[in-house]
Amino acid sequence: MSDIILASSSKYRALLLSRLGLPFKTLIPNIDETALSDESPVATAERLSLSKALAISQKHLNVPVIGADQVADLDGQPINKPGSFEEAYSQLVRQSGKKVLFHSGLAVVLHNEKGLVNQYSCVNTTSVTFRPLDDAQIRSYLSLEDSLDCAGSFKVEGLGISLFESVENNDPTSLMGLPTIDLCKILRRFDIKIP
Repeated sequence: MSDIILASSSKYRALLLSRLGLPFKTLIPNIDETALSDESPVATAERLSLSKALAISQKHLNVPVIGADQVADLDGQPINKPGSFEEAYSQLVRQSGKKVLFHSGLAVVLHNEKGLVNQYSCVNTTSVTFRPLDDAQIRSYLSLEDSLDCAGSFKVEGLGISLFESVENNDPTSLMGLPTIDLCKILRRFDIKIP
């Protein structure tokens, strides 16, 4: 069996995976990431992580492919990557003083010449309580840290941690987009030894 493939364009996920000391390469899956109508944020995260892994796995046989996706959930409504300062500002205003769930979907898929061999997926949810934020605090944060490519408009591994009252989870890497504790459990099912 050859190296692992990470089906992602995320530099954050690649950095997290590199911590495990396993050889891997990244390939970008070309899938539609639009949520389905009446699909919950947790279901979207799991479906998209599996779709990403499947899209790459079908073209790269006998190689475990990791797919991941994160969907932020405020009162049952998804919060996407902002893409602009204005949308990031709006997201942080809405999250101020609230509890937001971050659903990190994870899937590992393996195909061989005969078809699908193995497929495992899960969702790891982190609960984040934002402290009350005023206009000046939000603008100051957004001017100091580029977080326009992050669901929820913050980087937990950076200054974004200062926006929180509390974080509740069972995997500190889950909020960064790749729950590596769950990933290690799944990779062991593929007989991949982690140093």
